[in-house]
Amino acid sequence: MTDTRQFFATCPKGIESLLADELRQFGAEIVKETRAGVAFEGPLAIGYRACLWSRLASRMLLPLTSFPAPTPEELYTGVQTIAWKEHLAAEGTLAVDFTTSQSAITHSHYGALKAKDAVIDQLRDEFGVRPSVDTAQPDIRINIYLLRDQATVSLDLSGESLHRRGYRTQTVQAPLKENLAAAILLRAHWPAIAKQGGMLVDLMCGSGTLLIEGAMIATDTAPGLAREYFGFLRWKKHDAAAWSELLDEAHQRRETGLTHLPPIHGYDHDPLAIRAARDNIKRAGLGNLIVAQQRELSACTPETAATGLVVANPPYGERLGPGSELSALYTEIGTQFKKCFPGWRGAVFTGNPELGKVMGLRAGKLHTLYNGAIECKLLHFEITPENVVGERAPKPFEIRLGSSAEMFANRLRKDLQHFGRWARRQEIFAYRLYDADLHEYNLAVDVYESDKRYVHVQEYEAPDTISPDKARQRLQHALGVIPLVLEIPREQMFLKVRKRQKGGAQYEKLGKCGEFYEVREGPCRFLVNFTDYLDTGLFLDHRDTRAIIAKLAKGKSFLNLFGYTGSATVQAALGGAVSTTTVDMSYTYLDWAQRNFELNKLAGNNHELVQADVLVWLKENRQRRYGLIFLDPPTFSRSKRMEDTLDVQRDHAALITDTAALLEPGGILIFSTNLRRFKIDLKALSGFTVEDITRKTIPKDFERDRKVHQCFRISAASRPRAGGVAT
Repeated sequence: MTDTRQFFATCPKGIESLLADELRQFGAEIVKETRAGVAFEGPLAIGYRACLWSRLASRMLLPLTSFPAPTPEELYTGVQTIAWKEHLAAEGTLAVDFTTSQSAITHSHYGALKAKDAVIDQLRDEFGVRPSVDTAQPDIRINIYLLRDQATVSLDLSGESLHRRGYRTQTVQAPLKENLAAAILLRAHWPAIAKQGGMLVDLMCGSGTLLIEGAMIATDTAPGLAREYFGFLRWKKHDAAAWSELLDEAHQRRETGLTHLPPIHGYDHDPLAIRAARDNIKRAGLGNLIVAQQRELSACTPETAATGLVVANPPYGERLGPGSELSALYTEIGTQFKKCFPGWRGAVFTGNPELGKVMGLRAGKLHTLYNGAIECKLLHFEITPENVVGERAPKPFEIRLGSSAEMFANRLRKDLQHFGRWARRQEIFAYRLYDADLHEYNLAVDVYESDKRYVHVQEYEAPDTISPDKARQRLQHALGVIPLVLEIPREQMFLKVRKRQKGGAQYEKLGKCGEFYEVREGPCRFLVNFTDYLDTGLFLDHRDTRAIIAKLAKGKSFLNLFGYTGSATVQAALGGAVSTTTVDMSYTYLDWAQRNFELNKLAGNNHELVQADVLVWLKENRQRRYGLIFLDPPTFSRSKRMEDTLDVQRDHAALITDTAALLEPGGILIFSTNLRRFKIDLKALSGFTVEDITRKTIPKDFERDRKVHQCFRISAASRPRAGGVAT
């Protein structure tokens, strides 16, 4: 195919210009850089070549159409303007990724479902059969980006992120993504050094990513050559001949390149890291060509008179402790550079560039790159006598921080010893470890024990009196301390910033990763998501409240209003409720609740999920009766799908009255709110028995903040008269 098409390649922030240059080398035309991506044009073969050869891109998108989509109906109609039979067999498989920003459609999961329905309905209407969903390796993956109500529909030619080369199965703490490793080497001029026969040495090789990427660059190996899946392979318009030709060329180039591989050596003091590196090197087909050895930093030498590139990706926050360990480590790296690698080029990748000042070398240039959300610097050194600086050193690391980072590490260790032991004893698998215990570190740190240990970090918005630079510096050091103390790789830590917002802000979508993890709570199992929303899908401060509900639910019909992901309903059902009803306005969270039901083997007509505005549902279902009701409204809510606004302080008395009207004789209503200034209106609720049970519902790990929620047990002294929810 030679017809010109438009493409869009996504990439991590900071490497857009590198990616643009790479695409031009492939023959791409009209190349335009944007934030975290590059648009370009060319024939379909250029898109294929980019999928196979790009060392820097994350995904390769082929836009199909763009249209206004301010409503779900217009989104559905717009997606149906594409003749999907030209792209997908009627009995094939598909997946839809949906991202929305500054648009009326705010829920990505709902947008994805609407778009998926449009494709499936079109094919079913025409052929009488329907495609199915496969989120892992579908025949086609559809990408929809909704910006300011304008939808762009693309095919994802990559199918899954291009940084997954297929060689890495073993990993270590804080591994570099493959495309970030490639960017580091390209910025450090490794291609030119390798072409001249220069050596590559990694002083802290970890699982070997820099070594393998360096070898692939030096041998002219296509980074996608070992991948078994791309998003275009089962696409109906796939040009198999063009793809086969590209593969043949790539195999030939690799075979030729392997004869010119310069020496590549990696060292690490950790034997587990070396084992992981060797496994990955073997999977990359480079087992006899790269040396990976266990060595202390002081013993790392090039073992040859040749020059080349020496790199290091040292920790930049993990190793806080007595003796200023990080400062000493960077000093030792500088010493090795000067002693063993004179005349070489050096590169150090760090999230704390201030530490480069203790190396005793003058950095000639630096580049900004991002390791996930953390802004990092790549420091470049010409290791020559002219660039050696005196023994003058900056202030010690802990003094520069006012020793607060070390205090944070010590506090975290103390909290882990205390709450970790308590959680294990109580068989609690998700708990709050740290909650702004030190003024300097205004964070909440939650631990989730799943298949691995995961950590969810929420940074509370800094007050105006703290400069953004100071807050960012403290956050970077905290993000270094946390993985060390909790003994997890950095990739198992997830960061959110919690700002002061009204009402249902915790329900807002942040991303589209779509990864869920299973955690236990008593007899229950719940799915949590660490990336896509401000909250994880499980309110930890309600753990004891859910336990109370489980005890009260036996033999009763249970109603959960503003049910979120249905965790309270699962507890009630497993506690012996004869039936449950869960009401929420969000399709996303009801789907999540359904998955929680299935995870706990709860099925059948006695478990009802209702998508509705709770305020309207209460008015329309006054004839229903329940033995136990859980009412946990947002503090404030205004939605296009709601008829009324809800202000929990203003409206709680009327809301409780309307809800209590659905109680059976002797029934119990549990009312909870997270509004910190909430005051219950006992006068307006004089017809009820109201018991403040807040103290009974605050878990041990939340006792530092007893205002995290308020909770009341309410029963009717007599049948309440149904009223209307305040507007």
